[in-house]
Amino acid sequence: MSIISRFFGRKEPAAGQPNAEPAALVSNPDQKDGMSLQVAFAGPLPNQAEALTRALQAYHPSMADARAELDAGGDHWLGLAGWGEHVVRMVGFNAPLPEATVEVCVAPAHYPAEVKAEVRAHSSHVLLYYTGHDEDPLEQYVAVAAVAGALAEAGGVAVMNEHAHTSLPAGVFTRASLGDESLELLRSLPLTMLYCGFVKYDVEGTAGVWMRTYGADRFGLPDFAALAEGHHQGEFYSNIFNNIMAYLLQSGAEMDAGHTMQIGENAYLKLREPGEPEYFLQGPGRTLVAEIIAEDQINRPDGAQH
Repeated sequence: MSIISRFFGRKEPAAGQPNAEPAALVSNPDQKDGMSLQVAFAGPLPNQAEALTRALQAYHPSMADARAELDAGGDHWLGLAGWGEHVVRMVGFNAPLPEATVEVCVAPAHYPAEVKAEVRAHSSHVLLYYTGHDEDPLEQYVAVAAVAGALAEAGGVAVMNEHAHTSLPAGVFTRASLGDESLELLRSLPLTMLYCGFVKYDVEGTAGVWMRTYGADRFGLPDFAALAEGHHQGEFYSNIFNNIMAYLLQSGAEMDAGHTMQIGENAYLKLREPGEPEYFLQGPGRTLVAEIIAEDQINRPDGAQH
């Protein structure tokens, strides 16, 4: 069965074609909404399946059976990468990503301006989609990030998550950077680093800076937002939101408007729905606004905290 057929998850060979080998990579046709990342490259599109296979096999001790297949042609190619129950669909283009996509991922990202300039000047890219058999969103992201890390060996400049409005330098994901515990490190990566984004907004007429997460809906969680005093509180809110999402993900607990959570000796986080003037907090999934209150304000109705 051709790689094109397997790319689209066709399990049966076409008439007159031999059966596929048992170990052949095949996209799971039941995997309709797997996690996705994008890899940008400084130079031409890498197109060597053998080199990518070697990079995948060296990426982690559990990936010794990893392999990659490409159907290269002209300025683009289709491919599959996989090991165990994981399959990642790859689509490569010898052209940069659309400018709007780059900006939504690069502008809010937290790395030096000179690196952002290199990313904006990239020449080619590969789109990655999880099409394997693991249903856990985090494990899907880990698998896709591992493929991104292997691809990054061939001149990658950034790994992007368009849905989460974020990106990181590609070097963060390479085997040389992560070592033998690469998958474990990807699994323990703070959610707000790549799998979910953390974006700041200066809203005209508003005192302070709005800060919010993006992409938590892919984990079945709400995104979180807060009106901070200024940009200096970015790390504070990023850590709080990451900790809340990690807790919800690990425990299976739920948080909703009206719920509170203690974050200090006499400091609590109270959640509410965005108000009508806060339309910019809407989407792509549900967003809850977090407000810091004192213990004696917990049972006061919204709008009466002060």
